[in-house]
Amino acid sequence: MASQKTIDIVKSTAPVLEQHGEAITKVFYKLLFENHPEVKDIFNMTNQKKGTQQKALATAVFKYACHIDKLAMLGDAVETIAQKHTSLSIPKEAYPIVGTNLLKAIKEVLGDAATPDIMDAWEEAYGDLAVIFVNKEEGMYADREKSKGGFRGTKEFTIIKKVIESDVVTSFYLQRKDGTEVANFIAGQYIAVTVDIPNTSHKHTRTYSLSDSNDKDYLRISVKKEAGNPDGIVSNFLHANKEVGDTIIAGMPSGEFVLKESNRPLVLISGGIGVTPILSMFKEAKAKTNRDIIFIQCVLNSKIQAFKGEIQELLGEKAKSAVVFSSPLDSDILGQDYNYQGFLSESILKDLNITNESDFYFCGPTPFMANLLSILKSLNVNEENINYEFFGPIEELAPAN
Repeated sequence: MASQKTIDIVKSTAPVLEQHGEAITKVFYKLLFENHPEVKDIFNMTNQKKGTQQKALATAVFKYACHIDKLAMLGDAVETIAQKHTSLSIPKEAYPIVGTNLLKAIKEVLGDAATPDIMDAWEEAYGDLAVIFVNKEEGMYADREKSKGGFRGTKEFTIIKKVIESDVVTSFYLQRKDGTEVANFIAGQYIAVTVDIPNTSHKHTRTYSLSDSNDKDYLRISVKKEAGNPDGIVSNFLHANKEVGDTIIAGMPSGEFVLKESNRPLVLISGGIGVTPILSMFKEAKAKTNRDIIFIQCVLNSKIQAFKGEIQELLGEKAKSAVVFSSPLDSDILGQDYNYQGFLSESILKDLNITNESDFYFCGPTPFMANLLSILKSLNVNEENINYEFFGPIEELAPAN
C-alpha cells in the first residue's frame, strides 16, 4: 500500500494528467516501441495509429490518480484489463519495462513540473499497481491452467473448418494441433489470435469472441473482414490466406462479459459483428436456463447478416428474435426478411414488450452502444441490469444526443 505522502502527491497530479494524459501516453508508446520493438507483437498497431489505445491508457492513468486511495472503485477496470492481459499471455516481467517507459514519458512531457517528489510518488504508485495486476493475473493463469483443456501461454491450433457466414463474416473452427481437448470457456469470452503476416515487421495479435457454444470439440471464432484505410490487416489476412489445415496461435479464453445468474427475462442485442459473443450467450442461456429470451440482431441488411439459420434453430416458446435492418436491400423489402427498419429505438423495445425489469446484454460498434445506453437510461433500467462489451480499447460511452 502506498504511503500517505505518495497518495496525496499522486492525487494532486490528477488535474495535470487530465490535461496532459494523452500527450504522456503518446510519448510512452513511442518510447516503449523504440526500446522494446518485440512488444509490437501483442499490440494492435491499428489502434495505435488511430490514437484509441493512447486515449484509453490516459483515461486509466487519470482514474488511478483520482482513486489511488479507494482502489475498490477501480475493480471493474482492473478485472477487464487483467482479463485482456492474460488473454495476451503478458508476463510479469513486462511490468517493470512498462513502468520505466511510463515514468520517462511523464518526465519528458511535464518537464520541470515533474519534480523529484512527483516522480518518486509515481514510481511507488506504479509499483503498487503492478503488484495488484501481477498477483491477480497469476491467479487467473493458475486457474486456467488447471481447468478442462487448460494451459498457460499460447498453443498451436489447426483450422478444421472454414465457413462463410455473410459477405463480410467468416467462421474458423479450431482444434488443438497436438490433439488434446480444447479449453473450456464461458459464453461471451474471447481468445487472442496471433498470426505471422508476410512482409510485415512483427507478428499481429487480435482478440476474437468465441461464437459457438462451449460443449463442442472445437473453438469457433467468426471474423469480420474490416474495410477501411488501410483495411484491417489481420481480418483480411485470415479471410484471404488461412484455409483448412493451416495453423494459428491462440491463447486461453478470457473475458468477464458473461451471463450472470438471474431469473429475469433476458434481452440479448447485437450490432454488426457484436453478434459473435451474443450468439454464444443465446446458446448457453437456451441450453442451461428456462428464462424468457429475446435476441435482437441489428445489422445493415441480409448480405451482412450472419448466423440467420443458427438463430432460427434456437427459437421456441421462450426464445424469440427480432431483426432490425438499418439499410435493407430491395430483395429484403420484398421478402420481409426483417422485423424493423432503421436504427434500434425505444419504440422497438416497447413494441417487443420488453420491460425495464429485464437483463440486457449487448455488443456492437460504439455509436450503436451509446445509442442503446441512452435508450435504456430513458426506460429507467437499473445499472446492474445493463451489461456490454467493447471490441478494442476500453472507451467511455457518452450518451447519444
